[in-house]
Amino acid sequence: MKLSVVEQAPVVEGRTPADSLRHSIELARLADRLGYERFWVAEHHAEIFNAVPAPEILIARIAAETSGIRVGSGGVLLSLYSPLKVAEVFRTLHALYPDRIDLGIGRANRVKPPVFAALRNDDTAQEPSSDDLWRRLERLRTYLDPGEEVPFPVSPRMPGGPALWLLGASVSSAEAAARRGLPYAYAHFIAPQFTREAMDTYRAAFVPSPDTPSPHAVLSVVVCCAETDAEAQRVYATHRLFHRRMSQGDVRLLPPADFSAAEMGRPGPDPLADESFEWPRYVVGSPDRVRDQLTKMADATGVDELGVVSMIHDQRDRLRSYRLLAEAFELTPR
Repeated sequence: MKLSVVEQAPVVEGRTPADSLRHSIELARLADRLGYERFWVAEHHAEIFNAVPAPEILIARIAAETSGIRVGSGGVLLSLYSPLKVAEVFRTLHALYPDRIDLGIGRANRVKPPVFAALRNDDTAQEPSSDDLWRRLERLRTYLDPGEEVPFPVSPRMPGGPALWLLGASVSSAEAAARRGLPYAYAHFIAPQFTREAMDTYRAAFVPSPDTPSPHAVLSVVVCCAETDAEAQRVYATHRLFHRRMSQGDVRLLPPADFSAAEMGRPGPDPLADESFEWPRYVVGSPDRVRDQLTKMADATGVDELGVVSMIHDQRDRLRSYRLLAEAFELTPR
């Protein structure tokens, strides 16, 4: 089983966004050494608890700081941008780091309307439609592999190009990736209720393409791993309190684990406690427990790879979680 990192660069209480970016670079260096397959940087706008609105900048730095791991976006919100500009940015990254760059594409339907309008520089801009995204995606594919139908050179002109992925959290996005012959990453941590159906649909509807002759899927899961179940639950308390606050409209940075554990021990809602899905949205526990749960999910869905997301306050706890996972899955160090 291959493991990858999906990095959201969380901003935590007591630290600055600059610290979060440095922590992302530190994590990428560790993941490279441990043998993780790829390191994807998510894109978020107008959110105080995420530090990366421009993933391509962090991707360039991380690729320079690593040697073997693939680096890319998880993902670029194509509905916000010119497909040509996105192609030029990622072709430049490919020119700098050949055969190591992934271009993951997302829809941007979670971006708030005023932010969407500002990014599009259009006060009348509406929430992106699926049809708009698919048109942009086809133009992007043309620019990534320009032929006679493009009446100008797409720079930089280099052999090959970044690997194109579609990201999603719905059955419709899985079908769209399949019919276009694209590798697909499903965000289980966003929509766990559709995971099995999305993966089954992707495999059943897949149409081979020159770059992807057979289905290739990644399942992205939030994981919190520690030496013991009790320690993992202590660290996971950050995630629980963050979601309690969010459910009450209280938007803050990620709180420390010990403070969170004390707060969650007091009366109050726990929006994560009553969730019931075929597989847990968040996988928490000792290395053996986490490995067993993730392996069951991967076997049942037939995915080739797991993308690991972490929402952990302390950087030492976060690095430990990824290190223990690598050991549990017996990744080959670089």
